[in-house]
Amino acid sequence: MRAADHRELVVVGASLAGLRAARSLREQGFTGALTIVGDEPHPPYDRPPLSKRVLSAPGRPVRPELPVPNGLRARWLLGRAAVRLDPAARAVTLADGTRLTYDGLVVATGSTARGRPPGEPPLPPGVVTLRGWDDALALRAALTEGSPLVVVGAGFLGGEIAAAARERGLDVTLVEAASQPLEGALGATAGAYVAALHREAGIVLRTGTTVEGFLTGADGRLAGVHLGDGTTVPAGTAVLAWGGVPSTGWLAGSGLAVDGGVHCDPWLRVLRTDGTAVPDVVAAGDVARVPQPLAGGARMALGHWTNAVEQGAAAAAALLAGQDPDRTPTPFRAVPSFWSDLHGARIRSVGLPGAADETRVVEHDLTGRRLEIAYHREGRLVGALTVGRTGRLASYRRALEEHLASGTVKAP
Repeated sequence: MRAADHRELVVVGASLAGLRAARSLREQGFTGALTIVGDEPHPPYDRPPLSKRVLSAPGRPVRPELPVPNGLRARWLLGRAAVRLDPAARAVTLADGTRLTYDGLVVATGSTARGRPPGEPPLPPGVVTLRGWDDALALRAALTEGSPLVVVGAGFLGGEIAAAARERGLDVTLVEAASQPLEGALGATAGAYVAALHREAGIVLRTGTTVEGFLTGADGRLAGVHLGDGTTVPAGTAVLAWGGVPSTGWLAGSGLAVDGGVHCDPWLRVLRTDGTAVPDVVAAGDVARVPQPLAGGARMALGHWTNAVEQGAAAAAALLAGQDPDRTPTPFRAVPSFWSDLHGARIRSVGLPGAADETRVVEHDLTGRRLEIAYHREGRLVGALTVGRTGRLASYRRALEEHLASGTVKAP
């Protein structure tokens, strides 16, 4: 008979990475007490549809809930954000004063939408961000009114919001500080391709400029957006799609290294500011800043769906391995990937195109909605992107997996 497991594990974050970690803990044999903490009152749900079908679908949208497996046997504390971590006492404090002690902790608090910098004037009604379910419902209601929309930031999120709004027939202006959409993440060639997709769909794309301020009407609501080039764009709604900020505020004073995300070693163990690992604490998902071999070992926080899933499972394995001498820890070496659908074009990528110093265009066909680009760093493949050529990514993925497998990482 198996001895009773008296350990108590806590997962802070009830979204994709946190749920995947909890599920993996059970799948890998953990039978003790499991608590999942979430700052939203909703059960776990999928976020990518929020900027796609939730905004564009006819009829009342349905929250895209994530399946919670039978037998998870977890205590759910939803709508109760974590506000403090005391690693020495092995305790997490929640906003309502609840104090949770743990034998092991998974940090999976994700990210929040980047809003206006602190100290600047408050945003007028009509200027919004999109991160959660409630944000999506509010934005959908605004789009239903049909007034002009300005989206600030032409990254993945901003582009998808603009495309969904255009599908609803709205006049849409997409503002981007760089010379092309997604230029930093995918390079100038892919950025120009995406720009052409937006313009073909009837979106007014304003690149190389920023937002300087907002025009309000007599009712105090948004009426327009002032741009850095001196022009003003009419708007009933403006979405700030400037990307996400890792949710690390609750870790202030904990001694953890959290600039740009929670710093982790290759085994997803959380690090202190002195570079040493915190016992029995791991991180996963958007909040985790993990060494990326394809980027020369630089720590990066990747806000992609597959990354959250893979890191959630890997973090659970690392946590259990650290508490069991019979388990062998494995460094996290998954090949990053992402996808996006814009104006009927299927954009897919593997690796880290943003880490490249050279792009090699294999195919470029805007009319046929086809694109294939290989990305290299110091002559070595680090990523690939396709539009309408998803099947071609398999060979790139295999090459990247072989490259990562050849690397050597010493066990902790």
